[in-house]
Amino acid sequence: MNTSNNENDIKKFLIKLVAIVISIIIIINVSYNLILSDKMEKLNIIFSLDQKENREQVKDKIRSEINKSLEKDKILSNEDKILILKFLEKIKKEFKEIEQN
Repeated sequence: MNTSNNENDIKKFLIKLVAIVISIIIIINVSYNLILSDKMEKLNIIFSLDQKENREQVKDKIRSEINKSLEKDKILSNEDKILILKFLEKIKKEFKEIEQN
């Protein structure tokens, strides 16, 4: 009777183990699909820019974003304007240094 009881305990343990493993796999799969798949799709587009159709999609997306920004009254925030101005001044300074040399 003791061996029969041990066998039943082992069967119960294995059934619980399989159920837990399957539920963990399902949880991982669902979280991957909800969280990472969208981001992976965008990364795949970036990594596949060597294909002409993907480059065309990126160009079209950039053009549409530029058109959206042109419809706005202000494209940049004041912080961005200051940052870009400082950047341009630094570039001008570096070009002057090149001209002098």
